[in-house]
Amino acid sequence: MRILLVDDDSELRSQLEISLKHQRYEIETAADGEAALDRLFEGSYDLIILDIMLPKIDGLAILRDIRRAEIKTPVLMLTARGSLSDRVEGLDSGADDYLPKPFAMSELMARIRSLLRRSGGQGAAILSVGGIILDTIKRTVVYHSRELKLTPKEFFILELLLHNKARIVSRVNIAEHVWGDAYDPFAMSNFMDVHIKNLRQKISIAGGPDIIETVRGIGFTIRDESF
Repeated sequence: MRILLVDDDSELRSQLEISLKHQRYEIETAADGEAALDRLFEGSYDLIILDIMLPKIDGLAILRDIRRAEIKTPVLMLTARGSLSDRVEGLDSGADDYLPKPFAMSELMARIRSLLRRSGGQGAAILSVGGIILDTIKRTVVYHSRELKLTPKEFFILELLLHNKARIVSRVNIAEHVWGDAYDPFAMSNFMDVHIKNLRQKISIAGGPDIIETVRGIGFTIRDESF
């Protein structure tokens, strides 16, 4: 399950990211409202954990924007402002649950599990295109029962592209998703192309179609209608 964590408190954000990863959630983070919206309109998530008080664009404005865009991903609001009026405003803006700070980690995990159960998850456990099937839980990729032996980074790239099928995923978004802060665009400029080339080659060797399309100067996409 993919979770977007949006909070400007770097210490809290780091603690939550570590705890959520220990629970086997896939985590992406944003420290301000603009970065959060960029991620939300570029990728898909099963849950959004969203602080209200954020730099640049506040959490309530983000919430209203994504609901107007018909993004129905469950949203758990976090805030140090615990008044009833704040909670009502958050829920009226489209939040699914509300947790005031400070909170116990066990309560946060329980709220997350509850929201994911209620929603059924916005992202599927099985992603597929052109006969290629990726299982996000078992971490396997097969083409007509023939398993592809992908490296972890190849798997993460393919998973990200399939989650965003028919949408262009920028090179920056792929770099952040796969390498995180370790990615150096100067020293590692050809790393992504090498992984994409190897991924295409492994799919081809298994007899699969060429599903990954390069969008020159932007990134990559998978166009489902081609198959």
